[in-house]
Amino acid sequence: MDVDVDHLVWAGPDLDRLVEHVTVQTGLTPVYGGRHEGRGTHNYLVGLGPGRYLELLGPDRGQPEPSRPRPMRVDGLTDAALVGWAVRTDDIEGRVAAARNRGYDPGDVAEMSRRTSDGTLLTWRLTPPEGGFDGVVPFVIDWLDSPHPASGLSSSMTLAGLTLRHPEPDKVSEALTALGLDGVAEVVQGTAPGISAVLRSPRGDVLIG
Repeated sequence: MDVDVDHLVWAGPDLDRLVEHVTVQTGLTPVYGGRHEGRGTHNYLVGLGPGRYLELLGPDRGQPEPSRPRPMRVDGLTDAALVGWAVRTDDIEGRVAAARNRGYDPGDVAEMSRRTSDGTLLTWRLTPPEGGFDGVVPFVIDWLDSPHPASGLSSSMTLAGLTLRHPEPDKVSEALTALGLDGVAEVVQGTAPGISAVLRSPRGDVLIG
């Protein structure tokens, strides 16, 4: 029941602008991921080494306006921000049960899917993607039998560092420990919740947050 960083979610109000920014800053061209039907969002992906990727998320104006708020607090964004991150497991029920036994509840497990640009249907299970402590604590994902989204993406960029800011850093650290994530990220005191990451790209280190 291993757990590892799966992906970071960098969201913005204008996905095209976010894609352009990433391309200029990193020298890498994001690949279109697909649409989250009924949720009003779509995404692009950039590889972060084997089994990891950066998800660029934004409103999909080609879909009807969703009946509920878009996921990951997208509707409230006025600029790009790291809004969350995911850790991967091959036993999501066991991971959630273990975390609850250690005093942190990641939330109930649900199923989600999206269709890629080539028509492949990806299906996965996850805890609420908003995460814990305003997104500072990751959500948990299990890709089941679906091909991992990082498959086929460039490995020219890697995750060099992850920092979590929160007014109650000790509670964040306790939640990470409950999830089996000691040492995965630096946890620091902050006046407001936030996430920042250093990406090692072909054009040098890039700080996003």
